[in-house]
Amino acid sequence: MSGLRSGQVAAAAGVNLQTLRYYERRGLLAEPARTLGGHRLYTQQTVTVLRVIKAAQRLGFTLDEVAELLEAGRHRDGRRTDAGLQARAADKLTEVEAKIVDLQVIAGTLRAALDAGCDDLVTCAGSSCCPLPFVDLAHRADLPEGASDAERR
Repeated sequence: MSGLRSGQVAAAAGVNLQTLRYYERRGLLAEPARTLGGHRLYTQQTVTVLRVIKAAQRLGFTLDEVAELLEAGRHRDGRRTDAGLQARAADKLTEVEAKIVDLQVIAGTLRAALDAGCDDLVTCAGSSCCPLPFVDLAHRADLPEGASDAERR
């Protein structure tokens, strides 16, 4: 029986053994063959799948989303059913672009806080010239507990 042992697969894919076992338990990896002594033997394809999983995570996909993508890409009736990748990648791109916009706002606000010389969060929160968003939130907190959302705006 030939194949790669757990340590070899983990090293080749750049993951640790716990990650390899976790992905097996999650069903992201196929159950490996075993030697007569019970040692796991993996195919080279396992290394590829592990690399794909890690790359997808770096692109922002969760493990649940990766599992769905892997399932969509498996062969069924001799045909690949990976058409869902286009839609999922488009959705992820929209999500990432929204995060970029948020991060740009955060970066701009932090630059403004640095330019304004904000040094103390509590003091800054009470200042009308503070550029940080919590100034507005601090004023909303002064309203009574039962105030409506419209009153808080």
